[in-house]
Amino acid sequence: MSKSLLLCNCLGSQSLDQEALSENTPFACSKVHNELCGQEAEIVAEALISGDVAIACGQESAFFAELAEDLNVPAPLCIDIRDRAGWTMDTAATTPKMAALLAEAQLPGAPAKTMDVSSEGLCLILGEPDVTIPAAEQLCEVLAVTVLLPPDTAPFPDQRFDTVAGSLKSARGAFTEFEVQIEDLREPLKGGRGELDFGPVLGRGTTTCDIILDLTGNTPLFPAHEKRDGYLRADPKHAPSIASAVFDAAQLIGTFEKELFLRLTEPLCAHSRAQQTGCSNCIDICPTGAITPAGDHVAIDPMVCAGCGSCASLCPSGAIEYESPTSSEVFRRIETLARTFLDVGLDKGGKAPRLLVHDNQFGTELLRNFARYGDGLPADVIPLEVSALSTFGHAEALAALATGFVAVDILLAPKTETEALEREVSTANAIASNSSVLLISVTDPDDLSELLYAAAPAVPEVLPILPLGNRRQVTRLAAKSLNPEADIIELPDHAPYGAVTVDTDACTLCLSCVSLCPSGALGDNPDLPQLRFQEDACLQCGLCANVCPENALTLEPRLNLDESALSQTVIHEEEPFACVNCGELFGVKSTIEKITEKLAGKHSMFASSDAARMIQMCDDCRVKTQMHSANNPFTGKERPPVRRSEDYFSKRKDH
Repeated sequence: MSKSLLLCNCLGSQSLDQEALSENTPFACSKVHNELCGQEAEIVAEALISGDVAIACGQESAFFAELAEDLNVPAPLCIDIRDRAGWTMDTAATTPKMAALLAEAQLPGAPAKTMDVSSEGLCLILGEPDVTIPAAEQLCEVLAVTVLLPPDTAPFPDQRFDTVAGSLKSARGAFTEFEVQIEDLREPLKGGRGELDFGPVLGRGTTTCDIILDLTGNTPLFPAHEKRDGYLRADPKHAPSIASAVFDAAQLIGTFEKELFLRLTEPLCAHSRAQQTGCSNCIDICPTGAITPAGDHVAIDPMVCAGCGSCASLCPSGAIEYESPTSSEVFRRIETLARTFLDVGLDKGGKAPRLLVHDNQFGTELLRNFARYGDGLPADVIPLEVSALSTFGHAEALAALATGFVAVDILLAPKTETEALEREVSTANAIASNSSVLLISVTDPDDLSELLYAAAPAVPEVLPILPLGNRRQVTRLAAKSLNPEADIIELPDHAPYGAVTVDTDACTLCLSCVSLCPSGALGDNPDLPQLRFQEDACLQCGLCANVCPENALTLEPRLNLDESALSQTVIHEEEPFACVNCGELFGVKSTIEKITEKLAGKHSMFASSDAARMIQMCDDCRVKTQMHSANNPFTGKERPPVRRSEDYFSKRKDH
């Protein structure tokens, strides 16, 4: 049975077409109610008791959840179609957009993966005594507090918390597992009469703690410090910020759930091979330093990771995947929005849809205020909420364009890191061969209205795709749909697609590039001296170019849409050399001739013609020739005869 949906026009402030929504959504829609959160709350209660129900109201989701709890039934699914569609100054019909939002809301989503972390409340406070001591006095009843005072400072006589003196040398880690090093550590003398004092300098000390409260006002201890769980920082000259930090610190004791944002598949990582560095996109872009080299691949510290998702967008191989949500879930949501909007039909007043991507904090609040106090979203602009903007990369943008959206706008939050997004947008626009993907940075609803209510872009003729597969596969599928006549698309230097060109005069076919290629894009032929290349598999990681001893390889960023990119092609080959003794083919003819030219008659080991001839022999013939030569290097002295028991007995004098 389909889930029933309770419709409400919010005191008549929006228009709902019950019949059209029932026909074009997976819900059995009720009649349009007027005030489900007030006078008609009994209708909601009856629906909750009777069965599986959803409510077309996002504002009062907390009220409906409390009502369900009182009735001892599961909380209902609440879908906002008012702020995102119903409240608008656009005169076009909003039914296609509402149907799309309702269809997208019922898609199942995988639950977030989490791990439990336990905090015992060990708190280290840094700063001058005039701010750290009052903070310690407030926190010592809840947390186990230690105050690190500057050198040459007197200890504070309060047995409820500890004080030490010294200089903070370094700090690393995250919530529940900070590790700090203190230089010139001094502990207080507990005995004696008169003023308290610290004891002698103990040198460098190392300790661990769960929480760090930084009231120094100096440079933060960590990059992107606001994303580091357990690290609280406040301006020592601003009392309200200190009070807020103290309050937050007091809550950090007990067991918490830490969300695991990323999944790493180590064999796919193209970071390094044979101590040669290739791709370092994730390490370079990570704002918190959660990603570090770990041999041939990278390692991710889940406690430091803040879930921005930039690494997943820039990873060329898919070794790092964002899991909250996954890319496949985002593709499914995009396709459902576009297909449902278009299926309702342009004849019902809809236009070609545009996608507006926003985060679930700043963006959601801005759109809510935009609907209540401003013009509201146009009828053809469909919002897509994501947990982290940087996870919406070129693959997702191209999937949107290839499923029916004519434009993709990404609404930036004030604190959004834009480096990864800018790279992804430039790649998407290059592949789409236009500027359909834009970054929008506005904080005023009026500015947003001016951008969204401008002339709508022209509708391109695109055969909608079904975005299935990984990000690289969806990108190729979308690119072929958006560029039906193109074969090769030039891309920016940072793009993860491209070819490898070979300087055939320099290449010796040593095949070191083949052995280190992480994706198998470069291959060889076991029967002939050939270098093969499959362009679709190339990650443009640069390992082949870095390891080539002849510097014969060059990367060429591009997207080849021809079917030839899906199979191996020979990019360099030479004639094999025939063994002068048995005729078996081995090695590269030009290489063998070059070695012979450099060594024959010029090196003591190959001074004679017979010795030089061994350079031109296969492995088997070379060994046989050496074994039977007069100066066989494998020949040793004649082995002594085996001594038996009789040999020893014959020399004894007692027999």
